[in-house]
Amino acid sequence: MRFAVAFFIVLGAIVSPSYGETYKWVDDKGAVHFTDDLSTIPEKYREEVETRKSPKETSTSQPLEVTPTSFPARVAEPEGVTVNLLRSGEVSFAEVVLNGNLKQYLVVDTGASFTTISRGAARELGIAIDEYTPVIPTITASSVIFNPLVTLRSVRVGEAEVENVDALVHNLPGGSAGLLGNSFLSEFKVVLDSVNGKMTLHSLQGTPSPDRPGGYGREFWVNKFRSCNQILDQLNKMKQRYKEKGGSSTELTRVNNAIRHFEDQLSELERRASNAGVPRDWRQ
Repeated sequence: MRFAVAFFIVLGAIVSPSYGETYKWVDDKGAVHFTDDLSTIPEKYREEVETRKSPKETSTSQPLEVTPTSFPARVAEPEGVTVNLLRSGEVSFAEVVLNGNLKQYLVVDTGASFTTISRGAARELGIAIDEYTPVIPTITASSVIFNPLVTLRSVRVGEAEVENVDALVHNLPGGSAGLLGNSFLSEFKVVLDSVNGKMTLHSLQGTPSPDRPGGYGREFWVNKFRSCNQILDQLNKMKQRYKEKGGSSTELTRVNNAIRHFEDQLSELERRASNAGVPRDWRQ
């Protein structure tokens, strides 16, 4: 009997028509039958008949379309320039090339507003300092020091280079050649690896876009305007004090020259920001 059931199942699978409807029914002995003619099925079995669609009438399977998962484009951080640092106690020195030819080892100081070079370095670079040179007043515990403000044609650290960098001229105590400050470092994201004695500089400028006018993000523009405005505010306060106390005309002239220098910088910054489409609230 098992053989007969198996035989009918196999037979049905083989001879079932390729088109139209196929009917399946089971008799009292458990034998499974297939037919394409409903009238050939005994009446008592017709209520339990299973109807099957032929391959032609079964809806054709369509290829499954897989929509690739969409991930936000990852903004790759610039590779950056990595340089070795020299360590002396807690102080790190970077090899810096000034104006393309003078090599100096400057202290890396992310808290210093300006890069600072020595008077000897200024002489080697052919920078003239006279009574008309702008100055930045620095208040110490005992007095006010007027540090000449000059513009370096270029400052290069490894392959990272910035042009027209403001620098103070001042001989630091201890014989250090100077400081590598934010007038250079603010153009980069600075990563200091004190364990391995390395510094990596990632340029803050990227591809211009609506949220990065001129290729720079909001923080860059805000810091640039804030720094310039703060320096002007300090210089104007110093100018007012000199007027009230009757300071020397030479020092007042040099403070006025510094004010004009940073007013020009602010005007140039405004021009760049306007051309790049920087929002007004980023220029406070």
